[in-house]
Amino acid sequence: MAFDDFLADRIRVALKEKKARFSEKQMMGGLAFMVGDKMCVGVIKNNMMARIDPDLYEDSITRPGCRPMDFTGRPMNGWVYLEPDAIDLDDDLNEWVQLALDYNPKAKSSKKGK
Repeated sequence: MAFDDFLADRIRVALKEKKARFSEKQMMGGLAFMVGDKMCVGVIKNNMMARIDPDLYEDSITRPGCRPMDFTGRPMNGWVYLEPDAIDLDDDLNEWVQLALDYNPKAKSSKKGK
């Protein structure tokens, strides 16, 4: 399963502009951007995924082009998919990246494989 390289580049630029220290990890058939060793944002096919504050989740999924991330078959609270129309403009993409970065320090790290 390939992912959108152009979208990945746009996310890289956004993270660099926000001076976020990040690494990249291929997973789930896509690309995850790790901040503080925690998955923060990523790309699956042509969608962006973002880990946002669970308190913002319900309002976020009512926005056009935003839907629950249901990669495992059931929605994951705090994780959203953003369709291309929702992040077409750089300002929109930057807003979602910022929401994910804002939540990242509070997010729990997965200890799998350690």
